[in-house]
Amino acid sequence: MAMIALNIMPIAYISKGLRVDEIVKSPQKPDFLTEKIPLLEKISANLPGMIFQILQRQDGSVFIPYISSGCKYLYELEPEAVQADFQVLCKLIHPQDIKAFTESIDVCRNTFTAWHWEGRIVTPSGKLKWIQGTSQPELQEVGDFLWHGLVMDITDRKQAQEKLQESEARYKAILDAIPDLMFRISRDGEYLDLKSEDANITLSREEILGKNLQELLPSDVAAISQVAIAKTLDSGILQTCEYQLPTYLGIRDYEARLVVSGEDEVLAIVRDITDRKQGEVALQNLAQKFAKAFSCSPDSITISTLQEGRFMEVNDSFVELSGYGRDAAIGKTSFELNLWVDDRDRLKLVQELQNTGVARNLEIEFRQKSGEIVTTLLSAEVIDLDGTPAILAVHHDITERKQVEAQFYLSAQRDHLLAETLVRIRSSLNLEQILQTTVTEVRQFLQADRVFIGLNNTSLGVRTLAESVDPKYPSISGWSTNDEAYLQELRNLLKDNLVRVVEDVTQMTVSPKVKAHFQKFQTRAALTVPIMLGNELFGALIANQCSGLRHWQPIEIDLLKQMSEQVAIAIQQSQICQKLAELNTNLEQQVQERTAQLQQKMQEVEKLHRVKDVVLHTVAHDLRTSVMGNLMVLKNLLNQGTGEAGEAEGQGAGGRGENSSPLLPTPCSPASSQSPIPISRSIIERMIQGNDRQLTMINSLLEINSCEKQGIEIKLEPVQFSTLLTETFAHLEPILIQNQATLKKLVPADLPLVMADGTRLQKVLANLITHRLQNNPPGLNFTLSATIEAGMIRTQIQDNGVVMSKVECDRLFDLHVRDPQDSCSTSIGLKMYLCRKVIKAHGGEIGVISNRKRGLTFWFTLPLFTSSATNRP
Repeated sequence: MAMIALNIMPIAYISKGLRVDEIVKSPQKPDFLTEKIPLLEKISANLPGMIFQILQRQDGSVFIPYISSGCKYLYELEPEAVQADFQVLCKLIHPQDIKAFTESIDVCRNTFTAWHWEGRIVTPSGKLKWIQGTSQPELQEVGDFLWHGLVMDITDRKQAQEKLQESEARYKAILDAIPDLMFRISRDGEYLDLKSEDANITLSREEILGKNLQELLPSDVAAISQVAIAKTLDSGILQTCEYQLPTYLGIRDYEARLVVSGEDEVLAIVRDITDRKQGEVALQNLAQKFAKAFSCSPDSITISTLQEGRFMEVNDSFVELSGYGRDAAIGKTSFELNLWVDDRDRLKLVQELQNTGVARNLEIEFRQKSGEIVTTLLSAEVIDLDGTPAILAVHHDITERKQVEAQFYLSAQRDHLLAETLVRIRSSLNLEQILQTTVTEVRQFLQADRVFIGLNNTSLGVRTLAESVDPKYPSISGWSTNDEAYLQELRNLLKDNLVRVVEDVTQMTVSPKVKAHFQKFQTRAALTVPIMLGNELFGALIANQCSGLRHWQPIEIDLLKQMSEQVAIAIQQSQICQKLAELNTNLEQQVQERTAQLQQKMQEVEKLHRVKDVVLHTVAHDLRTSVMGNLMVLKNLLNQGTGEAGEAEGQGAGGRGENSSPLLPTPCSPASSQSPIPISRSIIERMIQGNDRQLTMINSLLEINSCEKQGIEIKLEPVQFSTLLTETFAHLEPILIQNQATLKKLVPADLPLVMADGTRLQKVLANLITHRLQNNPPGLNFTLSATIEAGMIRTQIQDNGVVMSKVECDRLFDLHVRDPQDSCSTSIGLKMYLCRKVIKAHGGEIGVISNRKRGLTFWFTLPLFTSSATNRP
């Protein structure tokens, strides 16, 4: 009807002689159009859609002469809003359908065919609707297009189509997913149709359709099937039958389910149940195995309801573990049997099973029928027994393992406690602190109510040295007694150094006084270990349990025994320290006395040293004055002589030889009558030499005394060693010539600098050469060499003279008094001692090597010059 009305409108306009463009442009609608609007509104009101007229001009502008009130229902827009702006309708089109909409308009305009489009819109309120638009375009005389048509809401139809398609797809998917054979079979057993995709079937579709059961199946199977078909059709109820068929895979088991699918026909769904049958057999075997494992398992296995914990089945190991018989346990809950030590463990187990369905290795404590507590590792899972949630639980008894672990832990604690006690004993001398710490830690380890150390002393009686006690019980600290009978009874309890273990003091046979003592301090159990110092009973280390009876463990007894030994060591150590302190006091007094005596002796020695220095300097001064005077006189006489006189026997009393010295007057003659005494030149020279040696010895003694008191003063500076050697031996050349000695120098000219005191080193070289010249006949040959070794310059002076023994070599540079018959004079020995002092002060070494074949070699070393070198004192 709507389409008829739309088609009438342009015709009516033309019949009146009015063009559409004129109507559009006219400010007043024609009367006949005004008359038609109520009719259009009545028509659109009965349609679930919108009637429209759209004029599209050649310039692309759009005018909407009419749009029905269905616009509000369909687009949720007022007709006036759409007439004012046609684009508001286009904006509501679903983004995925805009392209199809545009293409449909272009096709309609280009081909001038009827427009038809289905698509989706999204209303301003967010609703998704399916709409269908149809229209017939009309070309106007002026070239404009006039569109008049209808837009319908087809959302319900589309949703129904989608649901139908989804249902068909779902059923097809279900049908395709069923791997079973499906047959339509008539009442008389004829195969009418089948579905065999993906089914294990050996015959083709053509070989089956139209055939009868009797033709394709064994007679027994066909008979069973025929009976099932008849029952299905007669009763209208699903029928099931099972049978076996031989196939190329062997004998297979099948299950057929039959339902009525039409008049005198059934739908048979045939499934291969060979695997299920085999599984059932395997399950039966597994059930037998499970039953055997259930009954023979060494671990306790129970099956109980999840909610109540009521036992449905238990094995023999549970009976052994719990102490409850099978008949006594089945039908009872774990709470009724009082198995849980902590009822909250059951709640935790159920919560974990409800959350995860499984629990593994939960450490739980259970109470046996006898009341003894056992520890197990509980593993459980939730299973279904005939629709009832149940718990399959396995309990692995770890009581012994926990006891062993506890023993190991206690042993480790005991060893740690003993080690700490030993460290304290070795590091501390405070006996009171050691004893108090010991009783505190022992009580903590034993978890006892009281631990104390009692002293047994014949003069002081019995008293407590240290105590650690729970504040709930009375303290024994400060308690003592002098009752000898009572003391003797206490001593008898520990006679023969025995440990006293009492688990219940009421079972002891003791005097009323001891019982009263136990009652006063609320002692219920006691562990007493004697403290022995040698063979003497010093006291006891005692642990008390006041809260109740107690079974003392062997490890606890062993701890107290070892602690008593450590306490005995601490006591002995304290006694020793006390004795040492007394001895130390006496020793300090003796040391003070000895120190005072030593200081007095040192003062006396200092006085003697001062006297020695005074005597040495006084005697040296007098000797030097006398010797120097003699030298002056002798040298004057020697210079005045004209020649050496002949021997006394060959000359006259007043004669003078050519080498005689001047005649000296006799001391006993008057001055006027003095007559000269002839003295030979050689005698004067020997006298001069003797005085020179005496002067040198005196100077050496003074120098040695100064060195011993103040050390040798040297001035270190960089010295070119090769130049120093050349200058030194140039000064020694006269004495070498005088002794007919030769010197061979093997010294490199490019020797590096050394840190040395040049004057001191020249004296050392001179002393070494002089020593060899004076101790050898004339004609000595010297060889001088110098090499660099390990940052030092090593100098060697080798000669072919008389060698020395090893003893002489070892003592050559020592300060000692030589044998008067020794050819080496004392002065030379002093100079050699000073040579070593000088080389040592330079930081070097000096020595001598004696070899029968190569002669004697002096050697000494000096450090090379470095930028960081400084003067030595």
